[in-house]
This record gives sequence, C-alpha cells and structure tokens, in this order.
Amino acid sequence: MSSQRIRFVEARTARTIAVIALIALLIAALALGMAIGTTFGRSDLGEEQALASRRSYEIDQLGRIDADLAALTPRVAALSAQVGELRDFDNRLKGVSGATSAQGVHDVPPLPDGEESATSLDGAGGPELPPRLCDTARTHQGAPTQRLKSVSRSIECLSDTVSQLQTQTIAHYTAYMSFPGRDPAPGSRFGSPYGNRVDPFTGHVSFHPGLDLVAPTGTPILASAGGRVVQAGERNGYGNAVDIRHANGTVTRYGHASRLLVTEGQYVMPGDEIAEVGSTGRSTGPHLHFEVITGGAQVNPKPYLMLFRQKPNAQS
Repeated sequence: MSSQRIRFVEARTARTIAVIALIALLIAALALGMAIGTTFGRSDLGEEQALASRRSYEIDQLGRIDADLAALTPRVAALSAQVGELRDFDNRLKGVSGATSAQGVHDVPPLPDGEESATSLDGAGGPELPPRLCDTARTHQGAPTQRLKSVSRSIECLSDTVSQLQTQTIAHYTAYMSFPGRDPAPGSRFGSPYGNRVDPFTGHVSFHPGLDLVAPTGTPILASAGGRVVQAGERNGYGNAVDIRHANGTVTRYGHASRLLVTEGQYVMPGDEIAEVGSTGRSTGPHLHFEVITGGAQVNPKPYLMLFRQKPNAQS
C-alpha cells in the first residue's frame, strides 16, 4: 500500500463538485426569490389589467420552479454527502498506509483510481478548461416573465450539471461500497488473530487464515461490503460458511455460522444480514471467523476493519 499512490477522490474533484453544486443552488434559490418579489411587487403600480393576463402564467411558472428546486435540493445534498464520505475514507486509506507497512502485515490494496473507475468514452479528449457555471446574470434583467424563463433555464442547467457530477461520482461510490472492512459482527470482540497460533485442538503451532470475532450465538453477521454470494453452505473446517465476491475481485468469508440467511448467487449490500453467529465446524465456541481473500490468498482482515473504525481526519 505504501508503494502505491492511493487516489480515490482528488481534492480538486471534490471541491469542484461541492462548489458548483452548492453555490449554483444558492444562486438559483436567490433568483427565484427575486422573481417572486418582482412579480407580486408590480401589483402596486396600477397595472392590474396587464397583470391579470400574466398572473396565471407567472404563478404556474413559479409553481414549476418551486417544484424543480424541491426536487434538486435532495439530489445536491445526497451528492455532497457521498463526496464527503468518499473523501473521509480516502484520508483513512492514506493515513493507515504508513502504519500498515510498519507492522509488516499484508498491504490493503488501494481503491480504484478515479480515471480508471470512471465511465470511459470512445475518442474522448480536448483541452482542459475550468468548469463553466450556469448563466444566472439574466435572472436579474427584463420583465418578470423573462426573469422567470431565465430562472427556469438556470435551474435546468444546474440539474444537468448535477446529473453529470452524479454520473462521475457513482463509479467511485460503487467501488467504495464493494470495499470490505465494515464490521461484520457489531458488538463482538477480537479473538484469535490472523497468523501463526497454538491450535486449540492439537496444541501445535498452526496458521490461522482469518480473524475471530467473539459474540453470542445468534448475533447477526453482516456483509462487510456489497457483492455476490458465491458460496453458502457447509465448508470443511468452517462449518456453515458464506463467501461473498466483491467488484474488485476480493472475497470475504464468514465461518462457523449457526444459520445462513443467503443463498448462492444472491447479491447483497454492505450491512445486509447474511447469517448468525454460531459454533459449527472446527470451533470451540460461538464466534465469527472472518477472512479477506485477495488474489486467492488470505490476508490479514484487521487493517481492513480498522479503516472503517477510524474517525475521519478533521482537516479533510
């Protein structure tokens, strides 16, 4: 991990998304307020007859603008929340790299690079120019009807911009959701660690390919990341076990379950309940045996779990 540059969401990408979306939304809302004030302020100018012929149209337009803003606001909020979550996790990845290397454990692989995970376009290219904000200058000019039309065009432009940003963000967020490390047994405590240990059955030194999480029988076992169930059933040594393959090729394994709640081929999201803690197979008591498998080899799951237990950098 220390030998690779981890870049999941670049700072300038996050700043572009946040600044364009939030500032543009505020400008659109301000323009709407000015349009409303201008429209109904003109009723004091003695133009009742002229206003009457336009009032219905303008009120209808105001209603449409208000509905468009109401639909756009949660989209911007959700986008900002996703970007913040991605940046926080990227900071955790960068912060843990030095500690991971110092401990001599297996590297936690980086999340996909931004350019590689984004949707590719055939023949894409051209000069790199700064983003162009939606034109809101005309929302302050002209008659009320013209202002309303300008506000509508600005909101439409903003909606298109947010859609583009959502498209760019979804590839990153999908990779994040398929990255293992979320606690598969909340409330459990660490048991036997990954690595060589004294085998509880033979008393001889043996290799333990996962991390034991001790919890009472029946405790929910949750998917550590989103993916597809590739095995659900009895496995030699593991008892009842579930294997989930994630988008980046990593597999997580959950062993010794008392009961399985998923079947092979099923897709799960992070935090979905997939089984219950038990003591089936080669086990001395109720616990979850959790493994992370990359490239066909079991690696230490603890660095993955610690990524999600760390608090984000306050200066991110």
